[in-house]
Amino acid sequence: MVGVFRIALLAPQIGPNAGNIIRTSAATGCELHLIKPLGFDMSDKHLRRAGLDYHDLATVVVHENFEEAYASWAESGPVKIYAFASEGTMPHSDIAYKAGDVLLFGSEQTGLDQTVLDDPRIWAVSRIPMLPVPRSLNLATSAAIVAYEAWRQNGYQDSGPHTPASGEFN
Repeated sequence: MVGVFRIALLAPQIGPNAGNIIRTSAATGCELHLIKPLGFDMSDKHLRRAGLDYHDLATVVVHENFEEAYASWAESGPVKIYAFASEGTMPHSDIAYKAGDVLLFGSEQTGLDQTVLDDPRIWAVSRIPMLPVPRSLNLATSAAIVAYEAWRQNGYQDSGPHTPASGEFN
């Protein structure tokens, strides 16, 4: 079964970012697809710490390369891949997301290279609007912004009531 959306990280380098995105995936029902090369080991303590106890609640798939990832996504039928980069031509909120779409992000240091951005299987290259001063947002922050926008557009599919844990704000 496909999660609400697929968050895909191409060549992520920082384990804690991936760990934080595991938490986002668990909270939203998204699948997380990590596409090698990875700059960390999946048993990395920082990755585990950032993901806390959410690893068992998230679907995480590791692929050898982009072609393998694409083949796995296409098994369930046609797939739309939206790439996110500072060169994007439209704001992330202008995309009409549907369940099963792929939200593709690049490495923390280099983003997505031009070859990927030019790939005909990419439906659109989008950006997250921000003021001109910062260079970029953190990868985990970017993935969360887009995942929650996509999920919002789809009525927060499968979300239930939240019972605050001890110490949380009500």
